[in-house]
Amino acid sequence: MPKTPDEYAQVEVKGNAYRFKGRFHVIEPNQAIRNQEGRLCGVTNPRDMTYVHSYGAEWVFFDGIGKGKIHATRCDNAKCETKGSVYLPFRIFCPECLTRNTVIDVTDRVKKGATVYSFMVTERTGAFNTLKTPIQFVNVAFEGVSTILMSYLPVGKPEMGQKVVPIFRTKKPTTTITDLAFVPLGTSADKLPEGFTFE
Repeated sequence: MPKTPDEYAQVEVKGNAYRFKGRFHVIEPNQAIRNQEGRLCGVTNPRDMTYVHSYGAEWVFFDGIGKGKIHATRCDNAKCETKGSVYLPFRIFCPECLTRNTVIDVTDRVKKGATVYSFMVTERTGAFNTLKTPIQFVNVAFEGVSTILMSYLPVGKPEMGQKVVPIFRTKKPTTTITDLAFVPLGTSADKLPEGFTFE
C-alpha cells in the first residue's frame, strides 16, 4: 500500500484529457478528479473484473496438467506431408493440412526427454502475474515433438541443454498453464513448491 497521500493513484484533467499519476494498481475509491481550475469532474471508482476464458477443445490439456498428465496432439492425416508430427503446446488443427489433430498422452515421453532449449530470467511480471519473481522462464524441447513448450523453472538455475522433468500442481490446481512447471533432473520431492508433485 502507498505510504503517503502523494503515492495514491490520482486522476486529473489537463487539456480535456485524463492524466494519471501515482500507484494505479492500488487506486483508491472516491478520489476526486478535478480539472486545472479545481472544478470537480468525476470520482475514481475501481472495480474488480472477472474474465471468463474458454478453453474450447484445449480443455483436455488444462484439465490434465492439474491431474499430472500432459496431452499433446498429433496429425494422423495419411495425405499430410507432416503426418505423425506431435505438437506441444497443444494444437487443435494441423498447421500443414488443417485436419483436426488427435489428442495423445505424452506424459511418459516428456518425463524421459525434456531439455532446456533456451531460457530467460525476469525481475518484472505482468500486472496480474501470480508467479514469484525472479521468474525463470524456460523453453523446453522434447524428443519426438515438433514444437517447443514455454514454461518456468521454480527450483534451481536454468542452463542451456539442461535435463528437466515436469512437476504438476495437483493440490488445488488453478487449471491454468502455471499448474505445469519443470525442475532439474534429480530434484527431490521436498524441494518442490507447495502444492506440486511429480505425479
